[in-house]
Amino acid sequence: MNDAQVSAFQANSGIPPSAMATVLVSVLFSVLLVWGSWAIRIAYVGWSESRLSQRQFLGVCIRFVAMYLVLSFFLLS
Repeated sequence: MNDAQVSAFQANSGIPPSAMATVLVSVLFSVLLVWGSWAIRIAYVGWSESRLSQRQFLGVCIRFVAMYLVLSFFLLS
């Protein structure tokens, strides 16, 4: 953003754009962690009740870890 855009954003919102970016990334990672823990818990319950195989359970865990790593790479770099 150029200087005029930054000053307009800060005048209207009261916070700098970098603080807003930090808040949005924090909210995104919070939602991702809550969703991931929910998905892994549901997969664990399915595995413990023999509705999912161990391979399917590990697939859920690996997909979540991969998604977390990719988002971390793109958003925190």
